[in-house]
Amino acid sequence: MRLPILFFLVMLIFPVTVFSAEAPLSLPLNEAIRMAVEKNLDVRAELYNPAQFEADINRNRSIYDPLLNLQTSYTDSDSAIAPVGQTLVLNSSINQLLWTGGTAALSFNNTKSNAATPSTSWMTGLGVSIIQPLLKNVGREATEIAINISRYSKFASLEHFNSRLLSTVAQVRTEYYKLYSLREDRNVKKVSLELARKILSETKARVNAGVLPAMEVLNAEFGAVTREKELNDSELAVSNQVDVLRLLLQIDAKEVDLQTVDLPPRDRYDVLESDAIQKALNRPDIREQKRNLELNELQTRNLSQKIRPDLALTASVQLTGFDSAYQKNLDKVVSTDYPVWSIGLNFSYPLGNGAAENDYRRSRLKTEQTSLQLRSLEENSTKEVKAAIRGIVAGYKQIEVTDRGTAFAEERLRAFMRKNEVGLATTKDVLDVENDLAVSKSNQINAVVGYANALTLYWQVTGELLEREGIRVVEGDADKLYSATR
Repeated sequence: MRLPILFFLVMLIFPVTVFSAEAPLSLPLNEAIRMAVEKNLDVRAELYNPAQFEADINRNRSIYDPLLNLQTSYTDSDSAIAPVGQTLVLNSSINQLLWTGGTAALSFNNTKSNAATPSTSWMTGLGVSIIQPLLKNVGREATEIAINISRYSKFASLEHFNSRLLSTVAQVRTEYYKLYSLREDRNVKKVSLELARKILSETKARVNAGVLPAMEVLNAEFGAVTREKELNDSELAVSNQVDVLRLLLQIDAKEVDLQTVDLPPRDRYDVLESDAIQKALNRPDIREQKRNLELNELQTRNLSQKIRPDLALTASVQLTGFDSAYQKNLDKVVSTDYPVWSIGLNFSYPLGNGAAENDYRRSRLKTEQTSLQLRSLEENSTKEVKAAIRGIVAGYKQIEVTDRGTAFAEERLRAFMRKNEVGLATTKDVLDVENDLAVSKSNQINAVVGYANALTLYWQVTGELLEREGIRVVEGDADKLYSATR
């Protein structure tokens, strides 16, 4: 039995590479992250939100588009209560919203009528009018409230996209190293099964030779069957995990196996808690909540104006002409000899004004609520950073402990092999000790991957994972998606 057991020890100490019938796709970690950033369906879908807000911004900017009005009508009256005759109206105007909240209009009106005079006459007016709010809905912020709401919403959605991207990259790292650990664990179980089968073969030979009792064959067969079941479970876990990565990275080749290339980090990673907490306060979800707070404060300021009375200044200047001939009528308009102007104030205020006041109060309450949610998020980020740092420290210690445990288990197996050779240890004893070594080896793999996951979680809660992976999101990414849509 010495040669099979020595072969088993070599296989446990050195990693085993398992090749499938079809060459697997070698996948470095940075390539897996790149594929997820570019192809993951959840990430791609999330980018549509800021693109939609870009459409809202441009739509709301259309409030500054000039409005052209053209009006024409013809009236033929033969009534006892209205002047008898015909009237032709040809009016046109251009209205422009001003950033102050006011509206300016340029109008050119023409009326041809014989209803008021015995002969046909033209009446023309060329004028400018302005309506300017003085208390309510005044100023750029009130005028562009819809534009600014869409802009702040877009900024918040970009931060939400960053959060989605951050969690996706963290998931890729976690699932990548999970596949590594499952493959390594499968290799350990495969070697364990090979040894159990060799022990079974050797035991049968020694029982047939009368060296061992028949009971030893049952022990060896039970050990082989148990390890075969564990290997089958491990194969299933690997296959399922490959599917998880295929879906996460949107790999179309369903039959191609995925092979991890990069090993989990084992080096000690030192962190400074105060710096980590400071970084966490600038992570995407906190920036998103700050954008939401800015948006609520903007809406609150706008609604505070709604409580004011509606006082508007109206002013207009018009050059007029009146003549039976249209050309002479226009000449009088151009001569500026017949100006008409007016100026006035319009005041309105709903008694009680309950709607505006309660809209404002509700907005104030929402702003205060968002502020408290931001504080809670910041305090939770501090707690998460401290927990992540403890996870890194504990993870590194686990590697050291499992390394020692594996070394002790290997030495223990060697000792029991020597006992088995001289009849001081049974086949069951050797199989039990070998199983302990396999468990120690699995614990060692899990410890290394657990440490890698602890680092990933730390970089995620501090918000620095995207920067470490060289990923940067800019506003133009959503704008390109918006521009490409027709």
